[in-house]
Amino acid sequence: MTDHALWLLRQDRRLAELAAFPFDFDLDRATHGHVEEVRLVSGGPLETVAGDDTGGTYFVCADGSVLYADSDGAAGIIGSSVDETLELVIGLPGWRGYTCLSPDDDEERILACVAETEDEIREYYGIDKERAELRAALGFPKRSPVELVGRLRAALLRTEPDFVLLNADEGCAYDRIGPAGPPLWEPVLAAGRADLDRLREGDRTAWREVAADPVRRRIALRAAQFDRAEGDLELLRNLLRHETQSSMTDELRLAAVLVGLRGDTGDLPLLLEVRETDFDTVCGLGGMPEPGASTDELQQWARALDESMFGTDPSDEPVFTWTDLARDQGMTDLARVTLIRELDNIFMDQSRLRRPESPRTLATAPLSGLARDFEELGDLPQALRAQRLYAALQETAWDRASALRTLARLERGAGQLPQAADSLAAVRDALATPGDASLRYWQQVNLGRSIAEEHYRLTLALADAGRPEETRALLTAADAMLRKLSENAANGIRELAERTAARVREVS
Repeated sequence: MTDHALWLLRQDRRLAELAAFPFDFDLDRATHGHVEEVRLVSGGPLETVAGDDTGGTYFVCADGSVLYADSDGAAGIIGSSVDETLELVIGLPGWRGYTCLSPDDDEERILACVAETEDEIREYYGIDKERAELRAALGFPKRSPVELVGRLRAALLRTEPDFVLLNADEGCAYDRIGPAGPPLWEPVLAAGRADLDRLREGDRTAWREVAADPVRRRIALRAAQFDRAEGDLELLRNLLRHETQSSMTDELRLAAVLVGLRGDTGDLPLLLEVRETDFDTVCGLGGMPEPGASTDELQQWARALDESMFGTDPSDEPVFTWTDLARDQGMTDLARVTLIRELDNIFMDQSRLRRPESPRTLATAPLSGLARDFEELGDLPQALRAQRLYAALQETAWDRASALRTLARLERGAGQLPQAADSLAAVRDALATPGDASLRYWQQVNLGRSIAEEHYRLTLALADAGRPEETRALLTAADAMLRKLSENAANGIRELAERTAARVREVS
């Protein structure tokens, strides 16, 4: 659809006033912008075209889709164009109350819901004559509420991942208006389920192709985890043999479990061979029964691993299982949005990090994992969000110094040089007054070397940025730290230290 109707509103003041009242699509409010600075997670452009009297804003995205954001932190695509959006707000002036409705709902229910809302509106002002006039002037046909609800539903389902809205300052995502959409595991497993069907049909080409492709192999094994069939043993053996090429993966352990659950003791030599692939597989498949074990022993080992690590419900899997597999398949935007929402959930409720066995302590590893995942995805702002919270929650001086050193590296990579310098100053404070014994030997280990190295790398970045005073100050701190390192720890960065000193002399 085109945006001809929007052009007409901009040309005709009477029509613009009708759109603003009673249909709450006010072009004049576009000049005020949204209640806060926002951006799309995709980085795409946003144009503000209208607002409403609740503080909500209508944005046009690069493809013409209209994203509505309310003032309470929720957003969703509501039309494929401004014209389609205008049809919606004119035809369904109470559309915000229908976002959970679906075309699958009983038509009578939809019509009753719309009638109830519009009767309430009519108690205060008219909409019928105004709607007829505006529709005629803009060239819109009369559409049934059921059709408009269907359009709204379809539009809202397109919101993720490309049109997720973020607070520009904090980086947190707006809540989703309307239906949540399928869980991440559904699109992630789709290709694996298709491959599993082909394998079960005996397609020998599929047997070769899936076994040879590390990603397809992993996804097929995950599909087999949640769709277990008696006749799968031979294809599972084949996938198990080939998964050894990737060394110790969760999917290798899963394949061994799925084979072991069948209780065929003839598989014990195969399982032992897989276990002995390399040092990592020996450690990762420890406790496996030796050849000569009974069926019960084999199944008992497999069941114990299955219950502790796998199971048959995909919704029980850690979110990182699905984000990793999504990234492997190129679904990076889906993975990134899921990770952002996971980080938002932790920010809103840090009790999610509490250890079940020790509620007074926090398991902060998910935050460092999020920071690492975001960095690999090239999303440094989100990596910084995760790493800053991770650093703030560390309890020992060692963990705090290590986390701050990583934070400084990320800040340097993001061009936030003053913030990186502050983080390294906090590292030096932790080294000087640790408050516990965890940093007693920092000068002799890799932590000391990596901290000194980051000092030199930030010094180079400050020099390149034309900040001579900060450059010289940080070089002095870096050299002082280098002198404290043991000979072995210092040897690895002497060349970097000399190169940095030469660069500082140049800019001085």
